Amino acid sequence: MIIMADTLTHFVTQIFLRLNTPESFALEVAEHLVEANLKGHDSHGIGMIPAYVQNIRADLLAADASAEVIRDNGAVVVIDGKFGFGQVVGRQAADMAIDRVQNTGVVVAGVRNCHHLGRIGTYAEHCAEQGLVSLHMVNVVGHEPQVSPFGGRERRMTTNPFCCAVPRHGAAPVVLDMATSAVALGKVRVAYNAGNEVPAGALVDHEGAPTTNPAVMYEKPFGALGPFGQHKGYGLAVMCELLGGALAGEWTAQPEHHRSHHIVNHMFMCVVDPAAFGGLEKFHHEVDEMVRYLHSTEPAKGFDKVRVPGDPERESKAQRLANGIPVDNNTWEGVLQAAAVAGLSNTEIKDLSTR
Repeated sequence: MIIMADTLTHFVTQIFLRLNTPESFALEVAEHLVEANLKGHDSHGIGMIPAYVQNIRADLLAADASAEVIRDNGAVVVIDGKFGFGQVVGRQAADMAIDRVQNTGVVVAGVRNCHHLGRIGTYAEHCAEQGLVSLHMVNVVGHEPQVSPFGGRERRMTTNPFCCAVPRHGAAPVVLDMATSAVALGKVRVAYNAGNEVPAGALVDHEGAPTTNPAVMYEKPFGALGPFGQHKGYGLAVMCELLGGALAGEWTAQPEHHRSHHIVNHMFMCVVDPAAFGGLEKFHHEVDEMVRYLHSTEPAKGFDKVRVPGDPERESKAQRLANGIPVDNNTWEGVLQAAAVAGLSNTEIKDLSTR
């Protein structure tokens, strides 16, 4: 089915409001999730709502929590999310970094104990809008691992996102936002719900053999996600685990920690003011000319043009804002059930989802 973004945003906002989420938080989370769908990252969009509703009801997600500074060393700050909405806490943490980077030139923030942060590119884009470079390394704990290390078949980590954004003067930023697994787990969920296969090289079955069947992540005997780029993606995932988890969060995927159905994210975030380097005009010139140089490449067979990181998301958003967001039936059914669990009546659900 196809749903327009404004309808979806209003509907999702009402779901979280019914669970006693502050109005501004409910809207912010809804906008973040729908933006992920708009930008083609359905894995981090409204398909996460059932997990959020379940965790609010289980007291694993504090719907009214805000970021709290627990250690402040000027250019280094540690922020506790108190298991609040990652979308709210992550943006609050980014705002803190943006505010102080004007004086320090660089801010390194450790953001710990967040519920699911959602699409990490949102925070990088937020920094880039202020003309700032940012780098984000995230680990995911609180539940069983999903990703095998390179050369292994057993699960030891999760999708551990990495993101970096470079601003452009008067133009859209360059934004690299990716899971360090071959694909995000949410993309496997979307494929499973839609009855589709996943790309070759993304999954292994319980014997460690390659498979394109997403059921190995949800039905016994379980398989695992693999890292992207073999040992290179695995290496980057380890660094996200150690910096996002061990340093920022003091909580990694190693088995000393309790695992349940919780979703906990920790983020190592570095925000840099390029003006602190002294050559801001030259920096913008070099970024712009390099992007133009890349865009000018003759496309290879099977490609319409060469893109830089961030282009596909912007193209998806333009298309989906105009034509609506596609949602598979299983994902939509999960959202409708979550709305009912949140306390919306059948009449309210019908009115809100079709207005």
